Amino acid sequence: MPESTAFHDLAAFLALPRVSSLALSPDGTRLVTAVQELSADRTRFIGALWEVDPAGERPARRLTRSGRGESAPRFLPDGTLLFLSARPAADPGEGEEDRQEAALWSLPAGGGEAAQLLARAGGIDEYATATGSSRIALGASLLPGAVDAEQDQRLREARRKAKVSAILHESVPVRHWDHDLGPGVPHVFTVADATAQEPSATDCGARHAAFAEGVALSPDGSLVAYATAVGTLPDELRSVVVVADAETGKPLRMLESPDAEFGAPAFTPDGRDLVCARRQRVTWDAPGDVTLWLASATDDRDAGRDLLPGFGQWPGAPVVSPVPGHDGAPVVYFTADEGGHGPVFRLSTGSGELVALTASGTYSDVVVGPDGGTVYALRSAVDSPPLPVRLDAGTAGQQPVPLPCPGQDTALPGSLTEVHTTAEDGTALRAWLVLPDGAGAGTPAPLLLWVHGGPQTSWNAWHWRWNPWVAAAAGYAVLLPDPALSTGYGQHMHERGWAHWGGAPYDDVMALTDAALLRDDLDGGRTAMMGGSYGGYMANWIATRTDRFKAIVTHASLWNMYSFAQVTDFPAYWMRRQGDPLVSTERYERESPHLRAAQITTPMLVIHGDKDYRVPIGEGLALWNDLARFGVPAKFLYFPDEGHWIVKPNNVRLWYATVLGFLAHHVLGEEWQRPDLV
Repeated sequence: MPESTAFHDLAAFLALPRVSSLALSPDGTRLVTAVQELSADRTRFIGALWEVDPAGERPARRLTRSGRGESAPRFLPDGTLLFLSARPAADPGEGEEDRQEAALWSLPAGGGEAAQLLARAGGIDEYATATGSSRIALGASLLPGAVDAEQDQRLREARRKAKVSAILHESVPVRHWDHDLGPGVPHVFTVADATAQEPSATDCGARHAAFAEGVALSPDGSLVAYATAVGTLPDELRSVVVVADAETGKPLRMLESPDAEFGAPAFTPDGRDLVCARRQRVTWDAPGDVTLWLASATDDRDAGRDLLPGFGQWPGAPVVSPVPGHDGAPVVYFTADEGGHGPVFRLSTGSGELVALTASGTYSDVVVGPDGGTVYALRSAVDSPPLPVRLDAGTAGQQPVPLPCPGQDTALPGSLTEVHTTAEDGTALRAWLVLPDGAGAGTPAPLLLWVHGGPQTSWNAWHWRWNPWVAAAAGYAVLLPDPALSTGYGQHMHERGWAHWGGAPYDDVMALTDAALLRDDLDGGRTAMMGGSYGGYMANWIATRTDRFKAIVTHASLWNMYSFAQVTDFPAYWMRRQGDPLVSTERYERESPHLRAAQITTPMLVIHGDKDYRVPIGEGLALWNDLARFGVPAKFLYFPDEGHWIVKPNNVRLWYATVLGFLAHHVLGEEWQRPDLV
């Protein structure tokens, strides 16, 4: 391994290309991905579209370049490439030269200049194409009182000129993750031919912004399906899938259940049926469950059926093959976390045969070739950033064929292994362990424990924001445990931790830490811990339970669960799990770290963004003030313009620099060095 890598220099790390999304042309000869890179002034990431050779023989070729960037590639049946961009039009109209919202653009199949197809005053949030029709579906918004795009544009211009930013809400929720909802109301529109001289849009219905999960068109473009919400009271709100006539906008059916959420719709090749994700709603007693559901696209008498009875993992969004199986039934592909990986699965809906196509790694953005025999996806792992690969649709447990693309050959400052142990209840536990170069019995590395967020996720993929290799370059071993509540280990793993977030998950994290420290290449006298979101909750919880760590870093963390329940972006979900704090306080009293603030002695670095609406800034402020009140050595890294995730390049750089500086001071005994610019 090289002595110096991009992870040894934060500027070089941020400059690494970041690959996301895939689109395959109708004839299967063109594969397009989006690649983000630093801008020339190194203050933002800019996306561009690249063409990747599906055969893996030619180098990738850049297709677009603009100061605003491009994303979301899709193809029309004639091979035209579509994408979203906020770049200005070649001949902008009045007020359009400063456009910040995304419009829909196209690149001809034979090459040429990109042309703007559709623009709306509020921008285009998402879109979908049909495999056998030029019709497209759009996710966009209308201001209250607007009946069409022209009236919407006039109302937005009036707000802009009057410098009005207020939003009048008449229902909940009002925020989602890191952005305010409103004043625009999301709608789904369809356009018969976006390339027409004056394309007209059909309004297929309003949807709820916080529950919008996917838009899909049937292959012939006659039907559109989308997710929205129904219900009046906060706890009644649940996601449903609506199917409408794409030409008239008339609703045809709604796929719903009082105890489940539906989303991520995909049509079967004949357009008669719909496959979607079905998530059982969480309750006080149960952590919910996820499966794939098959139902008629238009017959509301068909309640549908579970496609994965007995499958222990949680499937992601379904991708339906354009070619049915030998029995004429649809073939569906999906990914699911499983034992520290995230395989691609092929499901034959007729026979129920389920095959894991991949043996290792975690996959996303699955697309299927026109003949149904080839699958493309982005593959990542804890030790590999996302890159496009090719898979055979009929082979189990295969190693994928990598396809040339920017971002390959990223040298790492260490190696990856696993740690295993057993919980007191007999449950098998595992974690990834990142070992820095040079760690050995004679030179044991300090250990940094990282607990993932969620909590119902897994350490099984590459993370740009929580990248353990930056810490490895600084000499730390990084333990990435999957404790109770983690995905990929069956429903029992969720149930073990559901009733007490600080119970089995904490015990599992400590058990895996103890197991790791049995290694002679780790230094049990120099340990630290960090986590974000739920991992931040666990950081706070650990701080109240033990002083074994020399430092703790807590990012976007839950501290006072009483206050959090009322100010998070969707309190109803939280209270289904945690209980109404006016009625049932059992879990609040048992689990809230703030009630044990006086027990903390470990130095802590608190990090929070003011635009975080999932775990609002009040949690970070309350924690910081409690640490000060009890004299705990602490620092508070505050980002006024960031949300749950820190995403602006120079803020990311400062995040890593501050974390590493704090750890170096308390774990390695180095003098504290205040990072530049803060």
